[in-house]
Amino acid sequence: MTVVLGAVLAAGVLLVVSPWLWPEGFTRPRGAPDGPLVRLLAAAGFASVRPRVVIVLSLVCAIVAASVTWLATGVPILAAIAAVAAAVTPIGWLRARRTRLLRSRRGLWPDVCDLLIASVRAGMSLPDSVASLAASAPPPLRPAFAAFGRDIRASGHFDSSALRLKTALSDPVADRIIETLRMARQVGGTELTTVLRALAGSVRADATLRGEVEARQSWTRGAAVLGVVAPWVILTLLALRPEGARAYSSPEGVGLILAGAVLSVVAFRVMLRIGRLPEPRRWFG
Repeated sequence: MTVVLGAVLAAGVLLVVSPWLWPEGFTRPRGAPDGPLVRLLAAAGFASVRPRVVIVLSLVCAIVAASVTWLATGVPILAAIAAVAAAVTPIGWLRARRTRLLRSRRGLWPDVCDLLIASVRAGMSLPDSVASLAASAPPPLRPAFAAFGRDIRASGHFDSSALRLKTALSDPVADRIIETLRMARQVGGTELTTVLRALAGSVRADATLRGEVEARQSWTRGAAVLGVVAPWVILTLLALRPEGARAYSSPEGVGLILAGAVLSVVAFRVMLRIGRLPEPRRWFG
């Protein structure tokens, strides 16, 4: 009897505090990524990878970099900076991969729109038109559309399959195309081909302009990266000598290295901010 009363009391306390422990909030659609790291993994093409894998990898990189730097130089501050730099390396690599994927896919979406227009004009249904892209779309996009085809055959529900396709693609232009198809599927309309043709034209013009600007900026970014990395390479070479290691282990040396690290980070971020082009946001992501 005592156990039953204790269980009832515990259940009552849990029900009382449940509004604060589990507040009612907005429920995201099933299949939509949640959290910045989850969204980054999805945009980089690793939607099936869990965020904890990236965290563990960052910790391993930090430990390895700090250990190697400590064994090579014996300077604690350099080991700490190497650990921080190595810890953010996986995140930087994922962001660079996301940028590369967006750039490579930017010129492919007009072809996808043209293929959808041709399929709709041929009398195919929207699910069949999208599923047919698994064989006719540009090769980098075919796996996502092949997964959509398997999903739609298994579930028969276009909306849920389209949401999962949008998560797999993780692209602003793909969001606009899929939302256009979802709206046409739900409310109908005769302007689908016109909207897709206008979207293809705007994406093609934007890709051409961005390609020209990025080509002109590439050498400037390369020079900026070299200007940030070169002083640290020289500093590491100097710290390999015993007298250099003793100098950089002193309070003055630690202050100099910290000031250099702060200036390097600020200068690199300012360079990226000045040269960055505004990227389209995922309004429907």
